[in-house]
Amino acid sequence: MTNSNLPIDYPVIDLLVIGGGINGVGIARDAVGRGLSVTLVEQGDLASATSSWSSKLIHGGLRYLEHFEFRLVGEALAEREILMGIAPHMVWPARFIMPHVPELRPRWMIRTGLFLYDNLGRLHGGSHQLPGSGSVRLDKDPYSSGLRNTFRHGFIYSDCRTDDARLVVINAIDAKARGARILTQTSVVSATRDSQHWRVTLSSGEQLVARAIANVAGPWVKTVLNEKLGVPSQDSVRLVRGSHLVMPRLYAGDHAFILQNDDRRVVFMIPYEGKFTLLGTTDIPEEGDPGTPQVSTDEAAYLCRAAGRYLGRTPNPEDAIWKFAGVRPLYDDGSGDPSSVTRDYTLRLDNGSRQSPLAPCFRSLAANSPPSATSPRRSPTSSRPCSTAKPNPGHTARPCPVATCR
Repeated sequence: MTNSNLPIDYPVIDLLVIGGGINGVGIARDAVGRGLSVTLVEQGDLASATSSWSSKLIHGGLRYLEHFEFRLVGEALAEREILMGIAPHMVWPARFIMPHVPELRPRWMIRTGLFLYDNLGRLHGGSHQLPGSGSVRLDKDPYSSGLRNTFRHGFIYSDCRTDDARLVVINAIDAKARGARILTQTSVVSATRDSQHWRVTLSSGEQLVARAIANVAGPWVKTVLNEKLGVPSQDSVRLVRGSHLVMPRLYAGDHAFILQNDDRRVVFMIPYEGKFTLLGTTDIPEEGDPGTPQVSTDEAAYLCRAAGRYLGRTPNPEDAIWKFAGVRPLYDDGSGDPSSVTRDYTLRLDNGSRQSPLAPCFRSLAANSPPSATSPRRSPTSSRPCSTAKPNPGHTARPCPVATCR
């Protein structure tokens, strides 16, 4: 479709994706698989922010059940199963151990939560490939390693681990192989729209015309929306920092731990790169530059205290081999506690006044947001069913996934 107001030598694309994290590359891959012409721009490198500073998990969010986020957890669990099917080389099953602390959560509550966790994914199309939950003894091998001898009983359930940055890169590679343009070190300088198109100027000097824009700029989503695209919005974003410590190996075994803390949060201990243990995470409002978050002294001490409640030897922050932090862009739902802010996604479709559409994504943890942005009902052009079911030859065909690591 041509608009006479636009220079005819400008390239016209169906979808411009702003942001090269897991959401951006996933949307680009999904859209190009539906027959749309796609360009993705990323101001830095792929996975250079939130998508490479996560806890390296593909999980449904067990603790979100306490906030009654049943749909969110179910959808995430179903997507976990899809990712296991299409990228088994990138999504690794793991067993998680939760030591029982009666004064924090009673046994019946944990069993109920794990029963739901085992089964909610099935309600959203999951096939339940992983072993179910159960009870374990913590005073015997293999789960006694590193723990205090006061812990006798615990629970076990399944989730998955991943290499978060690599997951972004393979999605981007596959999107490019299918025809998408992936432009790193490139940002949107300005954009204006009329009834049919967005006219976009990039930092490289290139100008293009897009029928729709998906704004998945992570911590910068609000800045892009207001300043680059010139679209006012009453939606607010809360930037919440999650910090991690990489410690010398704290226990033997390939299992991970999910540790209950007395503030009702949980902290993970996860085997990392063979010789280390990844300890995280925190929920702290980020007041600084979201591009360069830093692990605070208080956060490091908090994580070590949380682990020390369970381990025979309390870790020392000074023993950390590496520290890293990422900023989660969460939709501001008015909650006073950062840990209680919903992790569900918010996708706004702005095509009012018969203008070309804009879809800012304020947070995406469930994998059905890209189909929402590029489905035939909302697509800037007619699209076909997704064909990006196999990122690598030989994998079983499944619906197109997009997952966010956190």
